[in-house]
Amino acid sequence: MKQLITLLATVIFCTTVAAQTDTTKKQRPDTIRIGGIIIVKNGKNKTDKTDNGVNITLGRDRSQRKKNANVSTNWWIVDFGFANYTDNTNYANTGSYLVNRPPVATYPALDKSSFKLNAGKSVNVNIWFFMQRLNLAKHYVNLKYGFGLELNNYRYKTSQSLSYKEGGYIPYTAGTQTNGSFIFRDSINFSKNKLAADYLTVPLMLNLTSNPNNHKKGISFSAGVSAGYLYSQRNKQRSSERGKDRNKGDYDLERFKFSYVAELGLGPVRFYGSYSPRSFYEHSLDMKPYNVGVRFSNW
Repeated sequence: MKQLITLLATVIFCTTVAAQTDTTKKQRPDTIRIGGIIIVKNGKNKTDKTDNGVNITLGRDRSQRKKNANVSTNWWIVDFGFANYTDNTNYANTGSYLVNRPPVATYPALDKSSFKLNAGKSVNVNIWFFMQRLNLAKHYVNLKYGFGLELNNYRYKTSQSLSYKEGGYIPYTAGTQTNGSFIFRDSINFSKNKLAADYLTVPLMLNLTSNPNNHKKGISFSAGVSAGYLYSQRNKQRSSERGKDRNKGDYDLERFKFSYVAELGLGPVRFYGSYSPRSFYEHSLDMKPYNVGVRFSNW
């Protein structure tokens, strides 16, 4: 009986000692997460009477920051810039595509000066339905691609009286007709005269970024190619004699457009550019289009 009492006393003593807190060991904080609220219980500071030992943080804990997705999508990107072209046309060999109005002494033949643009009013607007970025190397190197509309408006100077026509009677040629498209010097001056060329375009670029965790900081650069399909072409004019004219037709523009494209990001500001090594006219005229401007995008 005496041995049993001794054994019970020993068990009770050991249990009591085990239940006491070891103040020499560093206690681990208890963390509770409720949505975006983080509650951390560290224990009271005995020297600070106001410390209740509980810290509450709103927002995501940096140690639990969401990793970048391997495929990310940016919707509805808009570009706004300027459209122009380099003109390398041999005007002595344009065939019947350019029609000159007699007498030549009064109305000079169409030449390079006839196609000069009002650079400040020749605009390019691109509307990208989406762009995606595919991670290739730790999000510092990515493949970037998308799909959208490329809208180009080439605004001629008001002193140029160019008109586009798809077949029919050729002016100043005694009733001659043609099934092909041609450009002729009109009999009036236009207050507004532009050629519009709109494409469905797919860009494909290699993207490099210095800060994959925050795309509004650091530097990014993308370069690649794009392929476009011409779905609309029109000659829009305005004059006091005819009012507003919006003439749609096939004006001998290339159906497919291949371009080199690039994008530069400096913090939150992004610039873009494109250049086509081929003329956007199918025959006769050798004009290579290019665009530059600002891109409104998240990355």
